[in-house]
Amino acid sequence: MDKTKFKEGFQKYTMIIVLVLVTVFFAWGTQGKILLPQNINNLISQNAYVFVLATGMLLCILTGGNIDLSVGSVVCFVGALCGIFMENMNLPDGVAIILALLIGTLIGAWQAFWIAYVRIPPFIVTLAGMLMFRGLSNVVLQGKTLPIKSEIFVKLFGGGANCYIPDFLGGEGLNKVALAVGIIACAIYVILTIKTYMSRKKNGYDAGSAAAVYGKMILIVAVIMVVCVKLAQYKGIPTSLVWVILVVIVYGYITSKTTVGRHFYAVGGNEKATKLSGINTNRVYFIAYANMGFLAGLAGLLTVARMTSAQPTYGQNYEMDAIGSCFIGGASAYGGTGTVPGVIVGAVLMGIINQGMSIMGTDQNMQKVVKGAVLLAAVIFDVVSKRKSFIAK
Repeated sequence: MDKTKFKEGFQKYTMIIVLVLVTVFFAWGTQGKILLPQNINNLISQNAYVFVLATGMLLCILTGGNIDLSVGSVVCFVGALCGIFMENMNLPDGVAIILALLIGTLIGAWQAFWIAYVRIPPFIVTLAGMLMFRGLSNVVLQGKTLPIKSEIFVKLFGGGANCYIPDFLGGEGLNKVALAVGIIACAIYVILTIKTYMSRKKNGYDAGSAAAVYGKMILIVAVIMVVCVKLAQYKGIPTSLVWVILVVIVYGYITSKTTVGRHFYAVGGNEKATKLSGINTNRVYFIAYANMGFLAGLAGLLTVARMTSAQPTYGQNYEMDAIGSCFIGGASAYGGTGTVPGVIVGAVLMGIINQGMSIMGTDQNMQKVVKGAVLLAAVIFDVVSKRKSFIAK
């Protein structure tokens, strides 16, 4: 095998290899407890907000390594307003949800205006937003906890013990819907993978080796089915997972298949050249941060539904989880590089580390040390590998 291709392949799949090794380590360290169906379910439900926020954070990072520090506070503020709309103002659930998402988007757009058109550094604008919306969360909730009593809202966004897709296929034992979803998802993935490979090969593009393509396909199909079987052994598919899958599919398509998605990569790669080519770079920045506000609003709904309450302390350090997931998942600290599947790998890795250490009874402070070390290692790997690539060229 060509050494250059081997190195490129190793760099491309480093985090997946690390994810497998970390999972094996915690499976051994917890005596298999981390792989129990209930813990797999908890991993998804407890980290749904990370998947959503990290997907939005990726777009900000792609524009040049920029980040949004305000997302945790926006999550708290939007969740608090949604609770007030439903419980204090007695608005219909649908109206409350739409208003909450609209407010999240407007917050994102407000911050995006200063970043994109006034050119205030994103770090400063979002740092101000982090302080402002945390304060406003305390103001609107008056420093108190607001219980969420709406059963429809809680079930829709994945909170509580009965928030799962109903097993309308019936029967005893394994959840049939979870198994059916897994089989359908695998079938769709296999068809798309083979179709893409054959199309690229037919048109003369570099499609990679058949062994690598089909080997990767088999591995991903196996992972999907294992996860679905584990979910089927517990209660089935949590509704929070549906929102995560929807976000991943939509934004995965946008970043890889659309012109707008390519603009994010272009701005992060070379903003001046992108602007000279006729692309409105201000609009790209605006879309990235306005979209971040929308997804922070969605994460706010997922958070208060899971907790079945709104509190002024929710969302603390959420921005760090999202940023860490992006960099661990392969997003470049300089922008222009990163994918939605990579970010999901990073988020899963962070979630497994958190859950594995919790099951093993690791001290909370040591958990923070480990997470910080993993993040630093990921960024060092990115910087060093790019430097070596530059020198080689």
